[in-house]
Amino acid sequence: MCVIAFFFTFVFMKIKKKKILLGLHKYLGLSTGLVLFIVALTGCFLSFKEEIENCYSPFKTVTVEVSDFLKPSTIKNIASKSIPNKTIHGVVYGNPDEALEVVFYEATPEFHQSLYVNPYSGAVLKRVDHLQGFFSFALKGHLRLWLPLEIGKQVVGFSVLFFFIIIVTGLLIWMPKKLKNIGKRLRFSWHLKTKWRRKNFDLHTVIGFYMSSFGLLFAFTGCIMAFNWFYYIAYVGTGGNKDPRFITPESVVTTTASSEAISESVASYDLLVPALKKSYPAAQSFELHYPETEKASILVEVNNSKGVYYDRDYLFFDQYSLEELEAHSIYGHYKNTDFADKLIRMNYDIHVGAIGGIVGKIIAFLACLICGSLPVSGIVLWLSRRKRLNAIV
Repeated sequence: MCVIAFFFTFVFMKIKKKKILLGLHKYLGLSTGLVLFIVALTGCFLSFKEEIENCYSPFKTVTVEVSDFLKPSTIKNIASKSIPNKTIHGVVYGNPDEALEVVFYEATPEFHQSLYVNPYSGAVLKRVDHLQGFFSFALKGHLRLWLPLEIGKQVVGFSVLFFFIIIVTGLLIWMPKKLKNIGKRLRFSWHLKTKWRRKNFDLHTVIGFYMSSFGLLFAFTGCIMAFNWFYYIAYVGTGGNKDPRFITPESVVTTTASSEAISESVASYDLLVPALKKSYPAAQSFELHYPETEKASILVEVNNSKGVYYDRDYLFFDQYSLEELEAHSIYGHYKNTDFADKLIRMNYDIHVGAIGGIVGKIIAFLACLICGSLPVSGIVLWLSRRKRLNAIV
């Protein structure tokens, strides 16, 4: 075994470094090219999902009335009758002219629907199945290639991880031996007699360089969402010292709490939203999650900014006393977060470009579209079997 190890080490040392990088870049690219193309293309489709859906969803808007919104307990009863025997994940209270959204969700078998209700009259305006339609189809492709969840999620996750390596090796290959020649690598050197193979090579290398920073950002944020170990490394590596998991504290159930007392306290959450509206007058919405067990606390997500998630306040309340419970993780009051907490919270908003508003989404869309062209030009480059490839790089 030692002799074999020594032999391979010797051979490895004799091979030129750029050949190793080129081989790694090429074979990882060929093995993941189709996956990365699908992920990039579906990512483009999903960039403006919310904005596009709002254009054909008139049921989300209601006429403002003088009366107060219906209580969460009333909304729960209305929703349960419309979609019986399904778990209500929560209800979203928005602005006076917005319909309430009651979210139903079950993991196994997967069930994800929303019921839009008039906040004043309780009339059911629309039932939406989030597992159907074009954007649901695109999301399934983006997350798991339309494969079974456990298989597709791993394929996409490791392909994105390999994409990170592909970008790094591509940058190392792109770097010229002499820095004075770097200017030639930054622009297209085309003329009338330039052959298509050279143009394709330039499309892959020049565009690849300019898109490398976006590609690394997409890959890094994607890996944080795909792998728990990557998530923990990213958090600890940026100085995080809290529990980065989403932890829901439990309500205090005393021995004197009879079943009758418990049933009377179930509607205690009716008092939360009106009180929180006074504490958070600038909030865009309040998402109240009904307690599913006797020990569960009531979670209210306070959405402080429209279109992003990172600065939400996650508030937990004892379902019996309504006393606010301390959050033992990064998901609590946003004002209590440090740099590492904020970075993890921002991960999704950075990934989709929402962190920069509509401009950020446009940039993310274009960057994703162009990144999706790199596997195509790379495969064409490989198929063309350029004999002078090593001389060029």
